[in-house]
Amino acid sequence: MKTNLLKLLFILFPVVLLAQTVKEKEVNHQFQTWASLNTVTKFSEHWGIAADAHLRTNDFFQDNNFFFLRGGLAYIPNSKFSFTAGYAHMWLAPKITEWSTFSDENRMYQQVQMNTKSGNLSILQRIRNEQRWQEIIVNDVETGKNKFSNRVRYLISTTIPIFKNKKAPSLVLSDELLIQFGKDIVYNTFDQNRFFVGIKQSINPKLSYDFGYMNVYQQKSNGYQYDMNHTLRLFFYMNSSVAPTKK
Repeated sequence: MKTNLLKLLFILFPVVLLAQTVKEKEVNHQFQTWASLNTVTKFSEHWGIAADAHLRTNDFFQDNNFFFLRGGLAYIPNSKFSFTAGYAHMWLAPKITEWSTFSDENRMYQQVQMNTKSGNLSILQRIRNEQRWQEIIVNDVETGKNKFSNRVRYLISTTIPIFKNKKAPSLVLSDELLIQFGKDIVYNTFDQNRFFVGIKQSINPKLSYDFGYMNVYQQKSNGYQYDMNHTLRLFFYMNSSVAPTKK
């Protein structure tokens, strides 16, 4: 009996050991450039249209990474809070150099944003919920199938004045954590983290920009491969109004 048990353990031990083996973590470092225009246009005292356009490329505008458009209806009850919901579309470039078919992603989103001050610091916090339908491409061919996921994002950004002159640049530090859920999300509930450090400056009362370095650390669907994207980021922000002035 003991001999048979030892034989069974001898056979099963390697199987159990292999089943528990996790593939070694692989990190792919790459350099990217990311530019965008982000706008809010108020058409009444408390309502507006939010829209933004993005272009992200590999290296310095060498190869396309994605094109992205987003729009939504914003309710702005006061200067501290805004609530927005809308639709977005992404055209994701293939990562295999021999392929040419872009993957479409349709996205619905809802978000709440809060702006506060603590002394001289300006603090922005945002929670965004997204429903994503990502097109599946196989061998450079559209399959007509989509992978669905729900993604939750939390952003905190701090603007720190470093000069007495208000027209001079300020320091910006921000971090955004993105996690996702769904039956197709098996190994990468953690989607990515985006850390940014740079400067922010107003061009005029309606237009400003931030410029700096963003580190995007993203886990792939197999769970053991990661992208470490060292990103040069330039974002423009424009706030305007087409609401009739009160007399």
